[in-house]
Amino acid sequence: MARKSTKKTTTQTFNIALVGQAGRLGYEAVLFVASLRAKSPDFNGRVLVAEPQPGALWSRDPRMSQDVHAALHAMGAEIVPFTNQHFGEAYPYGNKIEMLTALPKDEPFVFFDSDTLVMGDLSMVPFDFTYPSASLRREGTWPQIELYGPGYAEIWKSLYDRFGLDFETSLDLSEPDEYWKRYLYFNAGFFFAPCPHAFGERFLEYALSIRDDAPGPLVCQSLDPWLDQVALPLVIHSFGGGRDSAVHDHLDGDVTCHYRMFPLLYARESQAVIDTLEEVTAPNKIKKVLKGYDPIKRMVFQGRGAKVRALFDQNDMPRREQAIRNRIKSNGFWMR
Repeated sequence: MARKSTKKTTTQTFNIALVGQAGRLGYEAVLFVASLRAKSPDFNGRVLVAEPQPGALWSRDPRMSQDVHAALHAMGAEIVPFTNQHFGEAYPYGNKIEMLTALPKDEPFVFFDSDTLVMGDLSMVPFDFTYPSASLRREGTWPQIELYGPGYAEIWKSLYDRFGLDFETSLDLSEPDEYWKRYLYFNAGFFFAPCPHAFGERFLEYALSIRDDAPGPLVCQSLDPWLDQVALPLVIHSFGGGRDSAVHDHLDGDVTCHYRMFPLLYARESQAVIDTLEEVTAPNKIKKVLKGYDPIKRMVFQGRGAKVRALFDQNDMPRREQAIRNRIKSNGFWMR
């Protein structure tokens, strides 16, 4: 099992990167940056919102609206354009892969999904950029083991072998054989590394190889939407990183919340998350922009979120996310 990374390197400047595009992600980017400025005022790095540009891989213009652009600029964020060469509309999760080489080379970065809320001081998170890692707030979503088919070990080992990586050192030996947590698996809601170009080039190489010529044991496995999360642990392992990072005591915890969808936020997140959301959306200049996105308008400003909250006992939540979704949907409150 890899060593525990506890070295604090946050005295160095690092960049924050996220994807912003037309529709939901643009509004979420505004909310992310507003929460960053409110809750982490000492953060002194650049905030880079990567924006896909119109091209053959998009049927519509993917760029953010002018009011979203203006709100981001007003809060000191920079718009970084990039062009899709491989994914685009057919696999928008690929934006987080393709945008990386548009970021400043050789500068440490932390990528966050736009549907993340900053709740505390990011400058105090003990990032060790020599030991890349990613979000451990995940379920065993991939692979889905088929009766009489290959198991976790065979599937994951085939991928490590494909790229000449040491499979054995990626394992968490405290977990039982053929249990999904034994195998290195992340949510791609955040990840960090010392150079976005080196990381992005390898991420793209691995993702395209898996997409276009998957190893035999993956024959029954779906890669949509999981491709980025299949390639990510391989990339992190190839750079000497892993699951044992001190950042996990803070991110997806008291400093950030990857809420993913506003109905889920109100259903299952802590009261501190809801309080932060409602605090940072209160200023009129932010509210005016965010009202352009219906789920924020309905859930936050018109009180539907409180109705979702009332459907659940926070001390007795359903164990699986699907059960939470089903209850919200059956009461007519699902929005995205």
